[in-house]
Amino acid sequence: MKILGKNITLVKALPWILIIGGTIGLLASAIITYDKIAILQDPNFKPGCDLNPVVSCGSVMESSQAAAFGFPNTFIGLAGFGAVVTTGVVLLAGTGKLKRWYWLGLNLGLLFGLAFVHWLFYQSVYNIGALCPYCMLVWAVTITMSWYTTLYNIQLGHIRLKGWLLKASVFARKHHLDILLFWLLIIAALILKHFWYYYGDKIF
Repeated sequence: MKILGKNITLVKALPWILIIGGTIGLLASAIITYDKIAILQDPNFKPGCDLNPVVSCGSVMESSQAAAFGFPNTFIGLAGFGAVVTTGVVLLAGTGKLKRWYWLGLNLGLLFGLAFVHWLFYQSVYNIGALCPYCMLVWAVTITMSWYTTLYNIQLGHIRLKGWLLKASVFARKHHLDILLFWLLIIAALILKHFWYYYGDKIF
């Protein structure tokens, strides 16, 4: 089923979505990990993305939410995005068909990541009151990869739906990009609304 364009199927696009998205997430996680270690070694260290009171990676890194499970969240990113990139490479190489249990496990992991980045978004914006650009990159690629992996699993029958859920999945596959962009725009709008007190005066 062609759902990404006239000549591009999700089966062909997913490897690239996973490789590109996973690589971006992996690099962002590595940079945050490096800065976190630098802060631990030197409390006076300022990450390069400490630009103003709002865009302040240091404020996010030093928060308790940055180690939600007792260790830096970036460790989850390094492991998780590494697995995602590997999956994309295996698909692209065409070395074999991955089992249904693997796809369901990958989907479950990405859905965990999806829930986690939304929690981090809420904590960063409404509790910490600061933004980390690298974290926001992680949010964006996690949402994108989770979305398209779920659609892929539905399309190939790894996730079996019935009734209204099946009808909803048809609509979602037809309007996949519209839904994704709307999703990301809502997050961007909430961020802009919350920090308008700082940026509004500068823009106008």
